[in-house]
Amino acid sequence: MSKLKAIILAAGKGTRMKSELPKVLHEIHGRCLVEYVIDAARAAGAEEICLVVGHKAELVKERIGDQVSYALQAEQLGTGHAVKCAADFIGEDGDTMILCGDTPIITGATLQELVDYHRKHHFKVTVLSTILDDATGYGRIIRDKEGSFAKIVEQKDATDEEKAVREINSGMYVFRSADLKESLSKITNQNAQNEYYLTDTIEILNREANAGQVAAGAYVTERADETRGVNTVEQLEEAGKILKPTA
Repeated sequence: MSKLKAIILAAGKGTRMKSELPKVLHEIHGRCLVEYVIDAARAAGAEEICLVVGHKAELVKERIGDQVSYALQAEQLGTGHAVKCAADFIGEDGDTMILCGDTPIITGATLQELVDYHRKHHFKVTVLSTILDDATGYGRIIRDKEGSFAKIVEQKDATDEEKAVREINSGMYVFRSADLKESLSKITNQNAQNEYYLTDTIEILNREANAGQVAAGAYVTERADETRGVNTVEQLEEAGKILKPTA
């Protein structure tokens, strides 16, 4: 059985939470957001977990303790940069999931389905996607005429036709570890935001795939609620209504 690791992005401030507390430490039913994600990663079979911390890193480490390892993202320079900060953790073997510390509704069952789909199709990277009635603000999953994954287009870069697409990128992925490490070394910050985007790794893996090889795929979960991120107090309350208190 191939080894599975997980990197959880937990470095953000969470400005819209209007609180000094790091976003991932906000609580639902007495447990902080990132603890739910750690549990889901474990339930999906992750043997090792690394939290990428930044804003008030010591506070996060104090709360979560030594059940995970840590990588420090001192400056927030994009999702690709965050994962680069954990490059030493990735290694060359098996697969690595990339998860978000602010998606507490995600379950181990859905992540397990993502990993199974990824391995069954021998992809280098598989995106977790879902269908939303209103996809505004999300990156869109663009598929080719055959229905295979082609690329991710961010809302601000999307054409009107692409904006009409309702399949969205959840921001959660599983990569073959060696391919993730290799493609991370090739991403640049040559864009309007001067940030390193994790989605650029997918473009690189697709571009460098051998003729006839499909490098990237997207697994659509019907459980759209599980992909919800928590960015505001209102979204925190909504997630609390969906999640059941644990005994």
